[in-house]
Amino acid sequence: MVAEAFEFVAVPFNFDGWGPSDASDVSSAASSTSVAAANLLPNVPFASFSRSDKLGRVADWTRNLSNPSARPPTGSKSDPSAVFDFSAFAIDEGFGLASSGGNPDEDAAFRLVDGKPPPRPKFGPKWRFNPHHNRNQLPQRRDEEVEAKKRDAEKERARRDRLYNLNRNNIHHQRREAAAFKSSVDIQPEWNMLEQIPFSTFSKLSFTVQEPEDLLLCGGLEYYNRVNDRITPKNERRLERFKNRNFFKVTTSDDPVIRRLAKEDKATVFATDAILAALMCAPRSVYSWDIVIQRVGNKLFFDKRDGSQLDLLSVHETSQEPLPEAKDDINSAYSLGVEAAYINQNFSQQVLVRDGKKETFDEANPFANEGEEIASVAYRYRRWKLDNDMHLVARCELQSVAELNNQRSFLTLNALNEFDPKYSGVDWRQKLETQRGAVLATELKNNGNKLAKWTAQALLANADMMKIGFVSRVHPRDHFNHVILSVLGYKPKDFAGQINLNTSNMWGIVKSIVDICMKLSEGKYVLVKDPSKPQVRIYEVPPDAFENDYVEEPLPEDEQVQPPEENTEGAEPSVAAAKETEDKKADEAQA
Repeated sequence: MVAEAFEFVAVPFNFDGWGPSDASDVSSAASSTSVAAANLLPNVPFASFSRSDKLGRVADWTRNLSNPSARPPTGSKSDPSAVFDFSAFAIDEGFGLASSGGNPDEDAAFRLVDGKPPPRPKFGPKWRFNPHHNRNQLPQRRDEEVEAKKRDAEKERARRDRLYNLNRNNIHHQRREAAAFKSSVDIQPEWNMLEQIPFSTFSKLSFTVQEPEDLLLCGGLEYYNRVNDRITPKNERRLERFKNRNFFKVTTSDDPVIRRLAKEDKATVFATDAILAALMCAPRSVYSWDIVIQRVGNKLFFDKRDGSQLDLLSVHETSQEPLPEAKDDINSAYSLGVEAAYINQNFSQQVLVRDGKKETFDEANPFANEGEEIASVAYRYRRWKLDNDMHLVARCELQSVAELNNQRSFLTLNALNEFDPKYSGVDWRQKLETQRGAVLATELKNNGNKLAKWTAQALLANADMMKIGFVSRVHPRDHFNHVILSVLGYKPKDFAGQINLNTSNMWGIVKSIVDICMKLSEGKYVLVKDPSKPQVRIYEVPPDAFENDYVEEPLPEDEQVQPPEENTEGAEPSVAAAKETEDKKADEAQA
């Protein structure tokens, strides 16, 4: 097979510059000129240039040929040479149309081709889907716009998140402000305010105490029944009522043992575990509470008023959902506090072994009369060293004892109560067995102060284990009948770490309050938690303030429910009286 001959095209050589030579200056044959002219694309401007001249744009691929007004009259959308058509557009001034012959009048009509993207509108929607938008742009420019849109979308999303969180916090703040909390004690006009301490200063305090010394152990403890550890929501147990057992809530200065220790000069500061726990966990509190401070000589007594908030248990104190304000409502803060104290007392006695076996200690219960039935409780009087010249003695309570690994272990018994799942958002009967951690986390959010105070009391009493029961109403509208759904056990130190309760910070708060009070002159003072602000105030009060509220000795329960005109000055705390009233109402309702 014979291959056809390949004909070479004549390429004229330009001696004056780059590119093909001008046809008018070429003196070659006509055939060479015709070949060179055939190689030129139509409508492409050309002018001779030297090596030092800048090259212009040969083709404009970014032009939107779909726009009829921007389309050259000689080109069409389907014309492949339309991108090279510069007949209706301006180019660099150094170029001219091939047909113009370098006429400056025609060259002045041309304009530069602007390759910049069109300016974005300042107003209107930032992005709207258009399938034909930027279809003919260069790939690099399209990627840049995509990245810019992503950045704008991220900024817009972050802005919406900030607004959402701000509105959410404002709603919660308004909810808590909507519930107008009242002061636990009426501030009289003749009281003189001495100190105002914000809670923000408490978070920076720290003090390390040495191991305390046990001075005395009084009372008697019954053994814990381990069968209660197997209670589940499926085999719930009815909460019983212990009407015949007496519970004592005696303040510091009325404790005969503390009076004896003060007379023996065993310490300079005296308190109870409930009062110390309220001080230690003050930054977590929301409701108002108060502590009476008495400076007698060089000694300091931290007392509580009879029937004060310290005798009750707060419910949903740290929750964002406000409780009903009406005091008669069964879900109000006061009603739930009385109900929680009633549940806590009955639970602490129901989970014990009822065989009459008791663990006795050095002395009997200092508040009980001979022959009366008392609750299982032991009082441990312990002494801490605050500095070289200052010691603190506190009365700490224990509710039960158990044999663990052939060793005697002390327990504290407390109960959380569920009154309506709509408020907490978690139904214990459905979640307690499968999602126990979620239930506990919800309680830490809604009752953080109460759980912190229980943990602080267990640490003060040096309890080996703290048992927490989960008690719920039989029906959300029935606040007389309850059932035990579960009982969990925790070691106080481990549980304190879980709830972020710092022991050094707790003692730092107590030490700072004691140092402030030791600088005061002899007299009576009251420390009040502000009902609406995170701060406490110290007032100087008259010596006879709250005298009608104090008791010398707690009376038996059958004498506490007498009518007001027959009631004596020594009345037991209002928890027991309120409990008896609720029992009567329940009996009438059942009848």
